[in-house]
Amino acid sequence: MTALVDALRAIGLTHTAAELDDLVALATKRRWNATQLLEHIVEAEERERTKRSLDRRIGRSRLGGFKPLADFDWAWPKRIDRDAVDAVMRLDFLADTRNVVLVAAQGLGKTMIAQNVVRAALEAGHGALFITAAQMLLDLGAQDSARALDRRLRYYASRPLLCIDEIGYLSYDARNADLLFQVVSRRYERKSLILTTNLAFSDWPTVFPNAACTTALIDRVVHHAEIIAIEGDSYRRREAQEFRATKPSRRTKPSG
Repeated sequence: MTALVDALRAIGLTHTAAELDDLVALATKRRWNATQLLEHIVEAEERERTKRSLDRRIGRSRLGGFKPLADFDWAWPKRIDRDAVDAVMRLDFLADTRNVVLVAAQGLGKTMIAQNVVRAALEAGHGALFITAAQMLLDLGAQDSARALDRRLRYYASRPLLCIDEIGYLSYDARNADLLFQVVSRRYERKSLILTTNLAFSDWPTVFPNAACTTALIDRVVHHAEIIAIEGDSYRRREAQEFRATKPSRRTKPSG
Protein backbone atom coordinates (compact mmCIF):
# COMPACT_ATOMS: atom_id res chain seq x y z
CA MET A 1 0.00 0.00 0.00
CA THR A 2 2.91 2.33 0.69
CA ALA A 3 4.07 2.17 -2.93
CA LEU A 4 0.51 2.82 -4.13
CA VAL A 5 0.14 5.82 -1.80
CA ASP A 6 3.41 7.25 -3.13
CA ALA A 7 2.29 6.68 -6.73
CA LEU A 8 -1.06 8.40 -6.09
CA ARG A 9 0.71 11.41 -4.60
CA ALA A 10 3.14 11.51 -7.54
CA ILE A 11 0.27 11.88 -10.03
CA GLY A 12 -1.49 14.52 -7.92
CA LEU A 13 -4.21 12.39 -6.30
CA THR A 14 -3.24 13.56 -2.83
CA HIS A 15 -6.68 13.25 -1.28
CA THR A 16 -7.07 9.68 -2.52
CA ALA A 17 -3.60 8.86 -1.18
CA ALA A 18 -4.43 10.28 2.24
CA GLU A 19 -7.75 8.44 2.45
CA LEU A 20 -6.73 5.22 0.69
CA ASP A 21 -7.39 2.80 3.57
CA ASP A 22 -10.86 4.23 4.21
CA LEU A 23 -11.57 4.31 0.47
CA VAL A 24 -10.71 0.62 0.04
CA ALA A 25 -12.86 -0.28 3.04
CA LEU A 26 -15.80 1.78 1.71
CA ALA A 27 -15.52 0.30 -1.78
CA THR A 28 -15.43 -3.21 -0.35
CA LYS A 29 -18.40 -2.58 1.94
CA ARG A 30 -20.53 -1.12 -0.85
CA ARG A 31 -19.27 -3.60 -3.45
CA TRP A 32 -18.44 -0.91 -5.97
CA ASN A 33 -17.41 -1.89 -9.45
CA ALA A 34 -14.46 -0.19 -11.15
CA THR A 35 -16.62 2.58 -12.67
CA GLN A 36 -18.25 3.42 -9.35
CA LEU A 37 -14.88 3.54 -7.62
CA LEU A 38 -13.40 5.84 -10.25
CA GLU A 39 -16.45 8.14 -10.11
CA HIS A 40 -16.08 8.40 -6.34
CA ILE A 41 -12.36 9.19 -6.64
CA VAL A 42 -13.00 11.89 -9.25
CA GLU A 43 -15.76 13.53 -7.18
CA ALA A 44 -13.69 13.45 -3.98
CA GLU A 45 -10.62 14.89 -5.71
CA GLU A 46 -12.66 17.67 -7.30
CA ARG A 47 -14.20 18.61 -3.94
CA GLU A 48 -10.81 18.61 -2.25
CA ARG A 49 -9.16 20.68 -4.99
CA THR A 50 -12.01 23.18 -4.91
CA LYS A 51 -11.60 23.46 -1.14
CA ARG A 52 -7.81 23.90 -1.38
CA SER A 53 -8.23 26.51 -4.10
CA LEU A 54 -10.70 28.45 -1.94
CA ASP A 55 -8.40 28.18 1.07
CA ARG A 56 -5.53 29.62 -1.00
CA ARG A 57 -7.66 32.50 -2.26
CA ILE A 58 -8.86 33.27 1.26
CA GLY A 59 -5.30 33.23 2.57
CA ARG A 60 -4.12 35.63 -0.12
CA SER A 61 -7.11 37.92 0.31
CA ARG A 62 -6.14 39.12 3.83
CA LEU A 63 -9.83 39.04 4.63
CA GLY A 64 -9.58 37.86 8.22
CA GLY A 65 -12.57 37.24 10.45
CA PHE A 66 -15.91 39.01 10.10
CA LYS A 67 -19.60 38.65 10.89
CA PRO A 68 -21.80 36.98 8.26
CA LEU A 69 -24.44 39.08 6.57
CA ALA A 70 -27.08 36.90 8.22
CA ASP A 71 -26.25 38.77 11.45
CA PHE A 72 -26.91 42.18 9.90
CA ASP A 73 -29.83 44.00 11.56
CA TRP A 74 -31.62 45.47 8.54
CA ALA A 75 -34.13 47.24 10.78
CA TRP A 76 -31.49 49.31 12.57
CA PRO A 77 -30.29 51.76 9.86
CA LYS A 78 -32.59 54.66 9.12
CA ARG A 79 -31.72 54.31 5.44
CA ILE A 80 -30.28 51.37 3.48
CA ASP A 81 -31.13 49.92 0.07
CA ARG A 82 -31.35 46.20 0.80
CA ASP A 83 -32.08 45.33 -2.83
CA ALA A 84 -28.85 47.03 -3.86
CA VAL A 85 -26.89 45.11 -1.23
CA ASP A 86 -28.49 41.84 -2.38
CA ALA A 87 -27.53 42.62 -5.99
CA VAL A 88 -23.94 43.30 -4.97
CA MET A 89 -23.87 40.04 -3.01
CA ARG A 90 -24.90 38.26 -6.23
CA LEU A 91 -21.71 39.73 -7.75
CA ASP A 92 -23.59 41.28 -10.67
CA PHE A 93 -21.12 44.18 -10.68
CA LEU A 94 -18.12 41.94 -11.42
CA ALA A 95 -19.39 40.87 -14.84
CA ASP A 96 -19.63 44.53 -15.91
CA THR A 97 -16.41 45.61 -14.13
CA ARG A 98 -18.40 48.10 -12.07
CA ASN A 99 -17.34 49.49 -8.71
CA VAL A 100 -19.14 49.39 -5.39
CA VAL A 101 -18.94 52.28 -2.93
CA LEU A 102 -20.36 51.92 0.58
CA VAL A 103 -20.85 55.28 2.26
CA ALA A 104 -21.74 55.39 5.96
CA ALA A 105 -20.71 56.84 9.28
CA GLN A 106 -18.59 54.69 11.55
CA GLY A 107 -20.29 51.65 13.07
CA LEU A 108 -23.10 51.12 10.55
CA GLY A 109 -21.82 47.92 8.95
CA LYS A 110 -20.27 49.10 5.68
CA THR A 111 -17.05 47.16 6.29
CA MET A 112 -19.05 44.07 7.29
CA ILE A 113 -20.99 44.23 4.02
CA ALA A 114 -17.80 44.73 2.02
CA GLN A 115 -16.18 41.73 3.71
CA ASN A 116 -19.18 39.56 2.90
CA VAL A 117 -19.04 40.63 -0.75
CA VAL A 118 -15.34 39.77 -0.90
CA ARG A 119 -16.04 36.37 0.66
CA ALA A 120 -18.81 35.72 -1.89
CA ALA A 121 -16.38 36.56 -4.70
CA LEU A 122 -13.78 34.18 -3.27
CA GLU A 123 -16.33 31.39 -3.01
CA ALA A 124 -17.36 32.03 -6.62
CA GLY A 125 -13.79 31.42 -7.74
CA HIS A 126 -12.53 34.99 -8.05
CA GLY A 127 -9.30 36.26 -6.58
CA ALA A 128 -9.69 39.21 -4.21
CA LEU A 129 -7.75 41.41 -1.83
CA PHE A 130 -9.15 43.23 1.21
CA ILE A 131 -6.99 46.04 2.59
CA THR A 132 -7.42 49.35 4.37
CA ALA A 133 -6.47 52.54 2.59
CA ALA A 134 -3.84 53.21 5.25
CA GLN A 135 -2.20 49.79 4.79
CA MET A 136 -2.11 50.05 1.01
CA LEU A 137 -0.74 53.59 0.94
CA LEU A 138 1.85 52.74 3.60
CA ASP A 139 2.99 49.80 1.47
CA LEU A 140 3.18 51.87 -1.70
CA GLY A 141 4.89 54.76 0.03
CA ALA A 142 7.56 52.47 1.48
CA GLN A 143 8.87 51.35 -1.92
CA ASP A 144 12.44 52.57 -2.36
CA SER A 145 12.67 52.72 -6.15
CA ALA A 146 10.52 53.51 -9.17
CA ARG A 147 10.75 49.88 -10.28
CA ALA A 148 9.64 48.56 -6.88
CA LEU A 149 6.77 51.04 -6.77
CA ASP A 150 5.60 50.06 -10.24
CA ARG A 151 5.70 46.40 -9.21
CA ARG A 152 3.46 47.07 -6.20
CA LEU A 153 1.11 49.24 -8.25
CA ARG A 154 0.77 46.39 -10.74
CA TYR A 155 0.04 44.03 -7.86
CA TYR A 156 -2.87 46.15 -6.61
CA ALA A 157 -4.08 46.83 -10.14
CA SER A 158 -4.11 43.17 -11.12
CA ARG A 159 -6.24 41.72 -8.31
CA PRO A 160 -9.52 40.51 -9.87
CA LEU A 161 -11.35 42.30 -7.04
CA LEU A 162 -9.80 44.92 -4.78
CA CYS A 163 -11.55 46.22 -1.66
CA ILE A 164 -10.08 49.37 -0.10
CA ASP A 165 -11.54 49.94 3.34
CA GLU A 166 -11.73 53.08 5.48
CA ILE A 167 -11.12 55.96 3.09
CA GLY A 168 -11.78 59.15 5.01
CA TYR A 169 -10.60 58.19 8.49
CA LEU A 170 -7.14 59.70 7.97
CA SER A 171 -5.88 62.69 6.02
CA TYR A 172 -3.21 62.10 3.36
CA ASP A 173 -0.71 64.29 1.56
CA ALA A 174 -0.57 64.85 -2.20
CA ARG A 175 1.82 61.92 -2.77
CA ASN A 176 -0.58 59.46 -1.14
CA ALA A 177 -3.45 60.90 -3.15
CA ASP A 178 -1.43 60.37 -6.32
CA LEU A 179 -0.71 56.76 -5.33
CA LEU A 180 -4.38 56.04 -4.71
CA PHE A 181 -5.23 57.73 -7.99
CA GLN A 182 -2.75 55.49 -9.82
CA VAL A 183 -4.31 52.34 -8.35
CA VAL A 184 -7.82 53.50 -9.28
CA SER A 185 -6.74 54.61 -12.76
CA ARG A 186 -5.01 51.32 -13.52
CA ARG A 187 -8.17 49.43 -12.58
CA TYR A 188 -10.56 51.86 -14.27
CA GLU A 189 -12.91 49.99 -16.64
CA ARG A 190 -10.70 46.90 -16.33
CA LYS A 191 -11.33 45.41 -12.88
CA SER A 192 -13.87 46.05 -10.15
CA LEU A 193 -13.18 47.98 -6.98
CA ILE A 194 -15.00 48.13 -3.64
CA LEU A 195 -14.50 51.21 -1.49
CA THR A 196 -15.82 51.99 1.97
CA THR A 197 -15.83 55.55 3.21
CA ASN A 198 -17.34 57.55 6.04
CA LEU A 199 -17.45 60.72 3.95
CA ALA A 200 -19.63 62.01 1.15
CA PHE A 201 -17.66 62.59 -2.06
CA SER A 202 -18.03 66.34 -1.59
CA ASP A 203 -15.91 65.95 1.58
CA TRP A 204 -13.11 63.93 -0.01
CA PRO A 205 -10.96 67.05 -0.55
CA THR A 206 -10.59 67.13 3.25
CA VAL A 207 -8.92 63.71 3.06
CA PHE A 208 -6.50 64.87 0.36
CA PRO A 209 -6.35 68.59 1.11
CA ASN A 210 -3.40 69.46 -1.12
CA ALA A 211 -4.03 67.04 -3.99
CA ALA A 212 -4.86 68.19 -7.50
CA CYS A 213 -6.13 64.74 -8.52
CA THR A 214 -9.04 64.44 -6.06
CA THR A 215 -11.75 65.35 -8.60
CA ALA A 216 -10.31 63.00 -11.22
CA LEU A 217 -10.07 60.27 -8.58
CA ILE A 218 -13.73 60.63 -7.64
CA ASP A 219 -14.79 60.69 -11.30
CA ARG A 220 -13.09 57.36 -11.98
CA VAL A 221 -14.53 55.77 -8.85
CA VAL A 222 -18.15 56.79 -9.45
CA HIS A 223 -18.31 56.60 -13.27
CA HIS A 224 -19.28 52.91 -13.21
CA ALA A 225 -20.34 52.41 -9.61
CA GLU A 226 -23.08 51.13 -7.38
CA ILE A 227 -23.20 53.67 -4.54
CA ILE A 228 -24.88 52.38 -1.39
CA ALA A 229 -25.45 54.93 1.35
CA ILE A 230 -26.29 53.84 4.88
CA GLU A 231 -27.66 56.29 7.42
CA GLY A 232 -28.41 55.88 11.10
CA ASP A 233 -26.78 55.45 14.48
CA SER A 234 -23.76 53.30 15.22
CA TYR A 235 -24.33 49.58 15.84
CA ARG A 236 -21.31 49.48 18.10
CA ARG A 237 -22.61 52.31 20.23
CA ARG A 238 -25.93 50.50 20.57
CA GLU A 239 -24.20 47.23 21.50
CA ALA A 240 -22.09 49.02 24.10
CA GLN A 241 -25.19 50.61 25.61
CA GLU A 242 -26.99 47.25 25.68
CA PHE A 243 -23.99 45.61 27.32
CA ARG A 244 -23.82 48.29 30.01
CA ALA A 245 -27.57 47.94 30.61
CA THR A 246 -27.35 44.18 31.15
CA LYS A 247 -24.08 44.15 33.09
CA PRO A 248 -24.68 43.59 36.82
CA SER A 249 -23.75 46.60 38.91
CA ARG A 250 -20.81 46.23 41.24
CA ARG A 251 -21.36 47.31 44.78
CA THR A 252 -18.52 48.85 46.64
CA LYS A 253 -17.69 46.99 49.83
CA PRO A 254 -17.65 49.17 52.89
CA SER A 255 -14.18 49.84 54.20
CA GLY A 256 -13.06 48.63 57.58
